[in-house]
Amino acid sequence: MSNIVKLEFAALEVSGKNHAPWMIDVKMHLETMGISNVICEFNNCLAHDKAKAQVFLRTHIDEMLRFEYLDSTDPSILWNLLKERFDHQKEFILPIARDEWRTMRFQDFKKVNEYSSAVFRICSKLKYCGQEVTDEDMLEKNYSTFHATNITLMQTYRLQMFTKYFELNICLLIVKKNYEHLMKNHESRPTGSVALLEANATNTDGDRNNTRR
Repeated sequence: MSNIVKLEFAALEVSGKNHAPWMIDVKMHLETMGISNVICEFNNCLAHDKAKAQVFLRTHIDEMLRFEYLDSTDPSILWNLLKERFDHQKEFILPIARDEWRTMRFQDFKKVNEYSSAVFRICSKLKYCGQEVTDEDMLEKNYSTFHATNITLMQTYRLQMFTKYFELNICLLIVKKNYEHLMKNHESRPTGSVALLEANATNTDGDRNNTRR
C-alpha cells in the first residue's frame, strides 16, 4: 500500500538508488524541524524528538524497508543502518555524475531554469561523492557550452567578470525575459505595418461625422 500521507520529497527506494539525494533532503528537513541531532550517534535528544524523527524517517522510506527495519526504533540507529547498506552507491553515482557533467551543454536546454536545475542536481551528486564544484567551474561550463551562433553574447558575459554562478543566471533570465517581451511586441505589430486605430479613436471620429450632418 502506498503512503497515504503526502510526502515532502521522494521516499527512499528499496534499491537505494536515490539514497544520496534522500539523505540531503532528510537532513534539511530535520534541520528545519529543529531536531537534526537525532540522527547523530550517542545523542542525548529528548524522547519526544526521537519519536518525531523516527516517524518522519519511516514515512520517507519504501514500505519494504519499513517492514525490514521494523525493530529499529531509534532514528540514529535506523539512519546508520540505511547508510551502511546504501552508502556504497557513491561508487556508482560518481562516474555517472562525472559523465553527466562532461556532456552537459547550455545550448541543449530551451530554458535557463531547466539548465540551472540540471547543474545543481549534478553538482549535488558530485559533492555527495566528495568532489566539490566551484562557481568558477559552473561559470566556465556555461560559457564554454553556448551555441556557436551566440559566441558574441557569450564573450559579453565573460567580460562582465561574474564571480558567482547565480549572478550569471540572473542576468540570463533577465535577458531572456526582455527578449520574449520584444518578440511579443514585434509579433503584435511587425516592422513596417501601420498601427491599428484604437476603438475609442474610431468612435470619436464617427461621432464627429454624425455631428456635422
